[in-house]
Amino acid sequence: MSDATGGARSPYAAVTAEVTGIPLHYPAPRAWWICFGVALLLFATFLVAAGVLFLYGVGVWGNNIPVNWGLAIANYVWFLGIGHAGTLISALLLLLNAHWRNSLNRFAEAMTLFAVICAGLYPILHLGRPWRFYWVFPYPNTMEVWPQFKSPLAWDFFAVLTYLTVSVAFWYIGIVPDLAATRDRARKRRQQVFYGLLALGWRGSARHWTRWRQAYRLTAAIAVPLVVSVHSEISLLFAAGPIPGWASTVFPPYFVLGAAFSGFAVVSMIAVVLRHALGLGNLVRPRHLDLLGKLLLATGMMTAYGYCAEVFDVLYSGREHEIRTLTDRLTGAYAWSYWGAVIGNFVPLQLLWFRRLRSSPTALFLIGLSVAIGMWFERYMLLVSSLYRDWLVSSWGEYHASFWEWALFAGMLGVFLVPFLLFVRALPVISAFEVNEAALEEKEARRNA
Repeated sequence: MSDATGGARSPYAAVTAEVTGIPLHYPAPRAWWICFGVALLLFATFLVAAGVLFLYGVGVWGNNIPVNWGLAIANYVWFLGIGHAGTLISALLLLLNAHWRNSLNRFAEAMTLFAVICAGLYPILHLGRPWRFYWVFPYPNTMEVWPQFKSPLAWDFFAVLTYLTVSVAFWYIGIVPDLAATRDRARKRRQQVFYGLLALGWRGSARHWTRWRQAYRLTAAIAVPLVVSVHSEISLLFAAGPIPGWASTVFPPYFVLGAAFSGFAVVSMIAVVLRHALGLGNLVRPRHLDLLGKLLLATGMMTAYGYCAEVFDVLYSGREHEIRTLTDRLTGAYAWSYWGAVIGNFVPLQLLWFRRLRSSPTALFLIGLSVAIGMWFERYMLLVSSLYRDWLVSSWGEYHASFWEWALFAGMLGVFLVPFLLFVRALPVISAFEVNEAALEEKEARRNA
């Protein structure tokens, strides 16, 4: 391996050149343009669906009494769950000095940012008058009206905004050294200016590295408890409501583990796709896929325990309405969502007990896809199967999502994919300096052994 001058290139420089070469190399691969075109079509669908919503109001959705929380809130919980894995992988494993995270953390963190943005849009769109969304902010105003702090909307505001802010800070602090490396390798003036501005004057001095490590680890320490608190808050929105099937003490750990489960599934899918599309097989190795498979299996079995605990709790309580809701979930009008969650989440997951399948990109991608779909079924089941038959028979009624709800969901996938694909194209998708650092430490450890 040699550099442009014909001299020998160290393996560390090769890793940096490979990672920083992706955003500097033009034109983009054809596969990227195809994916970006599809993402733009989905994004256009979102604009149309949101425009219809603004024009005619939330009446265009299928929400009604008793199911006044429909597909929008189920998707909100689903997207927010996906957004948990990135910060969990990156921050928690950073504090534990688990170096294998270095090949996965950058794009996992980016996934978190865009998934949380998608989640945050749903409560705003669900408000009915989304242009008044700032009323949930606690700001001094001329009417001296403060938000209703007992309202779940205020809880959502504090939880999601705090999580998003810390996640953005953590992601940006982590990428600065690689932005500087990209700047130093850029040959075009506009690229040097672009990456130079983003790198904030980073020169890699000892003082810079000292301050950087302090800030990075401090932000990680703040981010880890937020992973738990955000989805616990979501579970409290359900558990605080007097609805059969929701008032359960198992919900906080059940929701957090389910969120990590769905997030790891999507991280696995993204890792497989980027590894293949960008030729990153020497950085995202079978060992990383194997560890992702183990994480997916572990969180999946914990989530399965939550399913069993929920059923046991209902049967042990002997409460009539709870047992009736459980029976509805198993055999009622929305049993397809319950059994879709069980089959999608846990049947293919058992294949991950075998190392050969955990290390297989195709198998891991398909299992991750099955889990992502299964967790969407679970969110839908939890929401609708409890609301459509509450305490009063007179208020029973079924829920069917409208065309515009489905269109908004499809469009929201575009809201997620468009910025993510731009990130893949314009910024280093893997933490090159941390990969090099880990490789150097392993080399020193072998030398001293």
